[in-house]
Amino acid sequence: MTATIQAPTKTLKLQLTTPVIDDRPIYVSGNFCDWIGNIDRFKMEKVAPGCYEFTFPAEIDLPENLEYKYTKGDWNHVELDTGGTAPLNRSATLGQVDTIQDFVPHWREEGVSLNDDLMPVTELLSESYEIPQLATNRRIQVLLPHNYHEQPDRHYPTLYLTDAQNLFGEGSSYGNWSIDRKLAVLSARGRGDVIIIAIDHGDKERIREFSPYDTKRHGKGKGKDFLKFITRTLKPEIDNKYRTLPDRLNTGIGGSSLGGLLAAYAGLMHPLVFSKLMIFSPSLWLSPRIYFDAVHFFEPFESRMYLYGGKREGTNMVRNLESLYETLGQQGFGYDRVHLNLEIDPLGKHNEARWGEEFPRALEWLYY
Repeated sequence: MTATIQAPTKTLKLQLTTPVIDDRPIYVSGNFCDWIGNIDRFKMEKVAPGCYEFTFPAEIDLPENLEYKYTKGDWNHVELDTGGTAPLNRSATLGQVDTIQDFVPHWREEGVSLNDDLMPVTELLSESYEIPQLATNRRIQVLLPHNYHEQPDRHYPTLYLTDAQNLFGEGSSYGNWSIDRKLAVLSARGRGDVIIIAIDHGDKERIREFSPYDTKRHGKGKGKDFLKFITRTLKPEIDNKYRTLPDRLNTGIGGSSLGGLLAAYAGLMHPLVFSKLMIFSPSLWLSPRIYFDAVHFFEPFESRMYLYGGKREGTNMVRNLESLYETLGQQGFGYDRVHLNLEIDPLGKHNEARWGEEFPRALEWLYY
């Protein structure tokens, strides 16, 4: 019997979903049409609200390595990623698949990637807030949803973030997460309604303040006292001053590097306060005791943990993250209510810009 060799597929079907529903038609553009963004022949068919399909006609001679993007009429209305920035070209190898399912979270509109009216309202809680547990003072700012003062009867979940100097506005010499801009982009589709409490780090005291463990190299860790400050001093005032949803299911904590380690420890040791953990590139190298604490962690209530790390952050970052993920995931009883998400970026580096890219994905997964 002679085997039949199936010829490569000469056409391709694209299925697109998007939460942004408006009157603008959607087109496919790419290296098959000189990247012209509004050719009627490549206009997608709307099959349901937010759902579109397009099948390349068989007579079109498509390139074997297809590159493409979606537009809503031209490049001033091109697709954007979760952070409101232009993604890389989409790609497909002709003949490998018959149907591709794509998702576009945001779109540029008249060349603008975000609406300034949706920017969060930044308030200064204090330029020098007293931290009695550490006998020091610190600047603390609060980012309120853009509609906070327009909806006086509404209450919001909260997220406590460390290293505020690097989170928004002009940022610092280390970079910027640009969470204010990310929140504005998320708010365009109802995903930015979270109160952010941004706490400055202590410069030279940062390592010890964020470390929950004593180490020979860095001395006595003050992380436990820092978390006592958040849970016993700061959170009660935030809940009293602002319209928060103060219960654990609506309270999160997050950070990167040492701040990521502190967030992980906070989730393990204060599960009755925090249920949402944003853990970016945590400094798990600081002490192996974090794994011991993870082994003994038991939380019968709903919790969500978003873990992120990049392969270009050092040889141990991904391995340590995977160890923490596996340790948490193997606890057994009660863990059907603990939801874990591990994201590894093969090209990810240890910097604010990359954490800023991950922020909207993590926020949406944790809170929505």
